[in-house]
Amino acid sequence: MNSRAGPPMMVDLPSALGARLQRMPWVHRILAENLLRRRAVDADADHAAVEWLERGDRTIELPFVPTRLLMHDTTCGPALVDLAAMRSVIAAEGGDPRRIVPGLRVDVSTDHSIAVDSYGTRGALAANLAAEMARNAERFGLMKWADSAFPSLHVHPPGTGIMHTINLERLATVVSRETWQGREWLFPDTLIGTDSHTPMINGIGVLGWGVGGLEAESVMLGMPVTLRVPEVVGMRLTGRFRPGVTATDLALTVTEMLRGVRLDGRFVEFFGPGVSTLSAGTRAVVANMAPEFGGATGYFPPDDAVIAYLRATGRAEDDVRQAEAYLRRQQLWFDPDAAPDYDLTLDLDLDAVVPSLAGPHRPQDRIARAATVASAERRPVAIAAITSCTNTSDTRLLVTAGLVARVAASRGLSVPSWVKTSLAPGSPTAAALLERAGLRAPLEALGFAIVAYGCTTCIGNSGPLSPAMDALMAEGAKPVAVLSGNRNFPGRVHQAVSDSYLAPPPLVVAYALAGDFNIGIEADPLGTASDGSPVFLRDLWPSEGEIDAALAAAANPADFDAAYAAAEASATWMALPASKGPLYPWNEASTYLRPPPFVARDAQSRLGHYTASPLLVLGDDITTDHISPAGAIPVRGEAGRWLVERGERADDLNVFSARRGNWEVMLRGLFTNPSVRNLLGPDIPAGSTIHAPSGEVLPLWQAAARYAAAGEAVVVVAGDRYGMGSSRDWAAKGQYLLGVRAVLAVGFERIHRSNLCNMGILPLELPADVCPASLSLGTGDRIEIDMPEDALAPSAPCSVRVLYADGRIRAFTARAAVETGAEVRVLKAGGLLPLMLRASLTAS
Repeated sequence: MNSRAGPPMMVDLPSALGARLQRMPWVHRILAENLLRRRAVDADADHAAVEWLERGDRTIELPFVPTRLLMHDTTCGPALVDLAAMRSVIAAEGGDPRRIVPGLRVDVSTDHSIAVDSYGTRGALAANLAAEMARNAERFGLMKWADSAFPSLHVHPPGTGIMHTINLERLATVVSRETWQGREWLFPDTLIGTDSHTPMINGIGVLGWGVGGLEAESVMLGMPVTLRVPEVVGMRLTGRFRPGVTATDLALTVTEMLRGVRLDGRFVEFFGPGVSTLSAGTRAVVANMAPEFGGATGYFPPDDAVIAYLRATGRAEDDVRQAEAYLRRQQLWFDPDAAPDYDLTLDLDLDAVVPSLAGPHRPQDRIARAATVASAERRPVAIAAITSCTNTSDTRLLVTAGLVARVAASRGLSVPSWVKTSLAPGSPTAAALLERAGLRAPLEALGFAIVAYGCTTCIGNSGPLSPAMDALMAEGAKPVAVLSGNRNFPGRVHQAVSDSYLAPPPLVVAYALAGDFNIGIEADPLGTASDGSPVFLRDLWPSEGEIDAALAAAANPADFDAAYAAAEASATWMALPASKGPLYPWNEASTYLRPPPFVARDAQSRLGHYTASPLLVLGDDITTDHISPAGAIPVRGEAGRWLVERGERADDLNVFSARRGNWEVMLRGLFTNPSVRNLLGPDIPAGSTIHAPSGEVLPLWQAAARYAAAGEAVVVVAGDRYGMGSSRDWAAKGQYLLGVRAVLAVGFERIHRSNLCNMGILPLELPADVCPASLSLGTGDRIEIDMPEDALAPSAPCSVRVLYADGRIRAFTARAAVETGAEVRVLKAGGLLPLMLRASLTAS
């Protein structure tokens, strides 16, 4: 340790780790620093440091403490409801509610609620923002209350931007200089975020990953993130892009490659000489797709490109120089010739990357752009959206889209009336960039006016389709969405659109001009110029030199301070009424915010020996979009009826993500995605099941209530990659409210598995020869599970017997998909919230 009084203190990594430091993956170096810095004040960190760094035991559990936490409004909403409810419980029992307080910096963006109601004109931005504020005033009021009740929590108002862009452009320091344990220290900037795309920040050398809201709550209240020493997959990049290839093309290629590897939460790190040819913006686009390729991270070590990015985004020069000096001294600086000891190494030649898109249902299903061909099937483009942090945070992609639009507009091309166009950049800095480059006007001329600085279409808040598209659909046309997002699961973008394609922003513009997805996008004309000549994609696409010139003319580091200062000073946000004080004043009539029943100290463990009815039997690739409802709330659904019965307007019930603070609404929306198929019987409507004792087909929440009233347990059975997609803790909270004691699946996605544990639900991994299809479960079949509390341990075997209604029995051994001792303790306590609540009450 450097103990001099003058300069900041730091862990001396080269001295502490010696020659092996250069053989370690960069993410391991950062995790090692975290342990070594904390070992003097944390016995668990000291033990982990000894076992891993001195004795080489990689099965040890690491108690990782991040520098900060990042949340967005639709994950912070449920988390704040939980924390507010915990304060209410503690106060009711005579304790001090102020004991429930975040112990680290928490930044909250307000980006997931805004919808594309207005589009196509410059006034759309203000109109959509006004509608967002009107719809979500009560929920935003909770966030403002939290901003005042929790000193270390700050809410960034609507219009500030998408959380990951804010993180890139504003929050990330790469190296932190902070007071810790009474002394000033330098250490790597690290974070966790309640969004699966938190790894976007890996693009500029900041280690961070996504967690569920429940795990974030535990970190806020002083618990570390517990993980085993992660296996690291190294992807060696060589070569460089050919002209015309974009960051999106690389991201889709990497996603396709890595989905062929069983990552199971492994960390992914990029190395090799090809990394040095990539800009920070390109790296961020790739890193953003970490959840799509199945990794916990997509880490790029910092180098000159990162330092250039910090300067280009207006960071203070002294901070930039200090960051570079620290990274070089600590051997955290990228070396393109280094070859660390990875658990698995893959190779990708950047010369082999070709222009691509992905779809129609999964981000890993890449299609070479040149392979698109014309078809007779009528498939109009219903939505063409430049959206999502994935691509709009990279200024090169935005400028390229603007240059395509400028040539198209000058040639007299226009977008057909049935295409709903939108541009939702990651932050307000994009407006200044496009304006200065002379590209905002041509984008607007084609309908790509800025509609919001938020997630919009990417998160499913695409708003209604155009009337012209409704007319085409009435004639039998099958609509398609093309978006520059990161996910294209069926129904995610819009409930009426099952097929969606991910594409770079300039290609989104091209498909909007064509208006028809069933063309060969490279071979067929996109439209006819004003002089009657056909116009092809090659006629519109700019050269690399044109893109470079536009970027150079438009760049201004001063934009960033100015744009964010203006957004933070939102007069509308400041005028929003909000309560103050340690306790949140619950309104019993509220349809947005209700204290949930799972915030209770008397919750019981769901482990044990029991026989359960399967509530749902599901196939592969059930995402959190399928489990936890998203998009507009349908008036004819169970949730819609509940809201209308309580006086809400049938024509504007808002979106499910805005009502995640109301467990009654979320419960009634579970598994209602039209793509969900309950394999317990034929033709079971989405969101329903067969109640075995009566044989009735009932909404899930009603069937679950009947089972609970009769004292009967229920479980869920699923296929592979269960819970892939967004980090929604409601996907686990909802199953808790349905009474689910265990989920038996072929495989689990990382964050959802963790969320299940944190809700006290046991995730069980089926053996290799067992899957939902081979079990052939039907009405009346039951599942016997034997997992007593004293037998539970990480990866413990669990005896399972299927008791068929016809008298047959099938026995097998499942694996408890429990990774750490901390998860064991949580499951035995009946969930994380009861565990934390009991600890707070005891301390109080």
